[in-house]
Order: sequence, then C-alpha cells, then structure tokens
Amino acid sequence: MSDEGFELQYIHRAFDTNWIAPLGENVNEFEREVASLIGSKAAAALSSGTAAIHLALMAAGVGEGDIVFCPSLTFSATVNPVIYQNAIPVFIDSDYETWNMSPVALEKAFEKYIKLGKKPKAVIVVHLYGFSADMDRIIDICRRYDVPLIEDAAESLGTTYKGKYTGTFGDYGVFSFNGNKIITTSGGGMLVSNNEERIEKTRFWATQSRDKARHYQHSELGFNYRMSNIVAGIGRGQLKVLNQRIQRKKDIFEYYKQELGNLDGVQMMPEQDWNKPNYWLSCITLSGYVRPLDVILTLEKENIESRPVWKPMHMQPFFEKYDYIGSDAAEKLFENGICLPSDTKMTDGDLERVCKVIKELWR
Repeated sequence: MSDEGFELQYIHRAFDTNWIAPLGENVNEFEREVASLIGSKAAAALSSGTAAIHLALMAAGVGEGDIVFCPSLTFSATVNPVIYQNAIPVFIDSDYETWNMSPVALEKAFEKYIKLGKKPKAVIVVHLYGFSADMDRIIDICRRYDVPLIEDAAESLGTTYKGKYTGTFGDYGVFSFNGNKIITTSGGGMLVSNNEERIEKTRFWATQSRDKARHYQHSELGFNYRMSNIVAGIGRGQLKVLNQRIQRKKDIFEYYKQELGNLDGVQMMPEQDWNKPNYWLSCITLSGYVRPLDVILTLEKENIESRPVWKPMHMQPFFEKYDYIGSDAAEKLFENGICLPSDTKMTDGDLERVCKVIKELWR
C-alpha cells in the first residue's frame, strides 16, 4: 500500500475494533508518533490547535487578570484562549527579518510590565507561515525573567530551528491539523511538552476532568477536547507523507522566488540560515506601484484565490483595547503582504498560470 493510502487502513482498524471514540489505539499511537518525530517526551491529541493553546495556558497557571505576551501578527486562535482564561493579552510587534515576534519589542514589553509590577504569566510565540521565530533571543529573554514559553507551532510542523524542531523549545508546543495545514486530520491539534506530568493533567482536563471513581465524579472544570480515534487515524496516515509535503511546499516557494523575485518591489518572506522552514505558505511583500489588492483582484478574476497576510491583533475590533508594544512592522507587513496559492496539489502548470497572471501587472 502506498503512503497516501494509510489513512483508510487506520480508520478501518478503528471501525473493526469498534473504537469510535475519543480514545483508542490511533489516538495513543498518533501521540507517540508525533512526540517521537519531533523529540518531545509527551503529547496529548486534542480536538484543535486552539484547544491545545487553551490547555497550555492552564498548564502554565494562567488565570483571571494575568498578563500574557502574544505576537500581534497572527491568527486570532493564538489569542482567543487568553480571553477564555479571563487573562489579558499584550501584543508584541514583529521584526522584518522573520515576520515573527520581535525580540527587541519583547524586551521592551518585559521592562514596561516589570516596572508596573505586572510580570507576565506566559509568553506565546508563533512560527508564522512555517518560518521559525528567532528562538535563541526569545528563549533567553523568557529565561531571564523566569516566564513560561508556549510555542504556537500550528503552522510549522516539520520546521527546524538550528536543527531542532519547532514546538520543542518552549515549556509547551502546539500543533494544528486543521484542513489547511501541511498535514491534516480534517480538524485536530496536539499539545507537546517534556513535562509528562503536565501533559497527563491536560489529558484529564480534556476528558471533562472525570475523576478516577466508579461513578461520574468531577472535582475540576473539564473540557471536551480529546481527539477522536477516527481523526487520529487520518493523522497517522498523513504523518507518513509529511516530508513529501514539505519538499513540495519548498518547490512551490522556490518557483515563486524564481519567477517573481526579480519584479520591482517584490520580496519573498525572508529565509534565515538557522531556519529550515516547512514553507507552509509562500508569501510576498510589495513596495512598488503594484499593490497587494491589485494582485488579489487580478488573480480573483481568473478564479485564483490569494489573501492578505494576517491582520494584526492590535488592529482587530475585538482586541484593539489591549496594549501593543513595538512600532509599525506588523502593520506594514499586513499592508504590503500577500499569501500566494501554495497547495501541495498544485502542478507546475498551475504555478506557471499564477505567475503569468501576476506578471501582467508589471507590463
């Protein structure tokens, strides 16, 4: 059987053994396989990456009124769980070298909030579009202030920073297997950590905090966050093609770089020597007379979808009341950035068509 067919094998096994539930062999093995791949001691398979962030915050002791530093340039799922915990997000600017959390802005945030007597309870860092943040500097800052670090690696499964997988640098790492990710379970997530006791605790919370008793007993608030055995079977099959997907994503990025990189004002999302991305999305910024909306609308006329990069959280109506530390890098990346079509099923002919349409704007 080819690697592409393993999903059905694992799903059929779940049906054959009548484990159609949020527990079973596929769940256990998917946790083990992901942990083994990235080099983490423990993993909990959950219903979404958002659930994983929520439980990571709980495991880190974040509660009502606590401060949590978060990147501004990210998807709202990074930040929403902070609100679930009745905590307070403080948004940190990006840098142009990585598009991720700026260590300079993070340092300024610590200095400001330490002076206010409001030491943050946690820091969440994101590896945007599959490209790693500047982890050495961020880890150093978090260690100096003795604050737990949570890695939102939802977009970066398979990405390495200086040879080590993203998601394994912080106290907790989070992955997503949503339908648009590099591998998918249709919906799902994973929380990883070297703290096996804390992961076991998150599994308890994720299964409605059911106490070990003959009857149904609950001493803590619980959540219905566990991954199903069917979904986990899809994940096990998809995990076998992760390296193939990463290679195809890289090929797509390199194609765009070759075809569009020399156009006036076009810059690819920056690559660093210390970063081996999974190239989840190929993104560009524009600084010339052609604007992002010009590209988006021109592609749209040809029934080709592209999108702006994430709108920063500090610019979002729901989050604009919260503090923001930094300058305008996140805002400028949003104003000038585009996510190009990057699906691994795209053929070279599809890529040629996309580039041909875009190039017409420069003629």
